[in-house]
Amino acid sequence: MTEHRDYAGGKLGMWLFLFTEILLFGGLFLLYAAYLHRYPADFNAGGKQLDVVLGAANTVILITSSFTVAASITALRLGETTRCLWLLAATVALALGFLVNKFFEWSAKFGHGIYPGSEHLMRLPPGENLFFGLYYAMTGLHGLHVLIGATLLTVTAALVRRGRVTQGNFGLLENAGLYWHLVDLVWIFLFPLFYLIA
Repeated sequence: MTEHRDYAGGKLGMWLFLFTEILLFGGLFLLYAAYLHRYPADFNAGGKQLDVVLGAANTVILITSSFTVAASITALRLGETTRCLWLLAATVALALGFLVNKFFEWSAKFGHGIYPGSEHLMRLPPGENLFFGLYYAMTGLHGLHVLIGATLLTVTAALVRRGRVTQGNFGLLENAGLYWHLVDLVWIFLFPLFYLIA
């Protein structure tokens, strides 16, 4: 019995899902733009308190991971399963590196009393308070997407290893790669908005 595969349908479904993700983050970017227009000096002051080096390091990490996930798809399509698995492992390792950096960055902010609901944050000017509210909401939501993407790539790698995702049936890996590229793209916008605004 031949297994039914709907490659075009799967890809269309993934693009529709990604469109809803773009709407979600697009709405948050519009909210950011509205408050930036109202409190430009406070947003500038908030940006000065973020670690540009960690933000830049995470940007390099995610751009590199976009390359490794794209290379893994090419490797699988060429029938090079082992190379595909190593590249997927590298992508997941980079994702974890991103999350570790984010953990240290958030920990430092918490150590300085800058976290949602803290007395220190409540004493800041309204615009700066909004800046950090958006910072935690948007980078937290993005971090959740990084975690989901890393999990999806890990599951896909397991299926590649078991021969369920193959050279002739690579739709799942390609869709996981599309999701990962969206995660990277969102960060490309978040980095300058929060870290380079000062």
